[in-house]
Amino acid sequence: MAIYIALLRGINVGGKNMIKMAELKKMCEALGLNRVQTYIQSGNVLFESKEEESTLRKIMENEIEAVFGFSVNVIIRTSEELKKIAANNPFSEEEVTAAEASSVGECLYVSLLQEEPSSEGIERLRVYQSDNEQFRINGREVFLLFGHSVRNSKLANNLHKLNVPATVRNWKTINKLITLASAMEESR
Repeated sequence: MAIYIALLRGINVGGKNMIKMAELKKMCEALGLNRVQTYIQSGNVLFESKEEESTLRKIMENEIEAVFGFSVNVIIRTSEELKKIAANNPFSEEEVTAAEASSVGECLYVSLLQEEPSSEGIERLRVYQSDNEQFRINGREVFLLFGHSVRNSKLANNLHKLNVPATVRNWKTINKLITLASAMEESR
């Protein structure tokens, strides 16, 4: 059985698409997912399953709509994929340190995509890149580095130009999810 992390897009933001994590956990357990746990209110679910990613995504998206009455995109990665994301951060320590020094709040984020973006989508996004708002794409991940803030960022606000379902998490959340997934692996 693989350890998966499901990341829900756009829940519990600005009073919209509200889902209590206890209810989300209960829904996932009812789907037959094993060892379910949630992390913070932005919709991060860790679990074990024998199913494939695409099957899990469809099942979860359908069940969320049935149970909670609205549709959301679910992005899924294995614990191994999440570890590779952290290990392959394309921004140097110097770039991250410089951004941290000038940024308000978090500066490093990852947009996790359902599939790799097209070259046309990447070109549409590239026009929003600047010295203070940079991105680098590695497969199904878009690494984002903000020298000021993610808030009101033209780059962050135009990720939809990739035309691929996605959700964004900050670097601290990515690392916390890796820690939780590793603890699940160790307790097998």
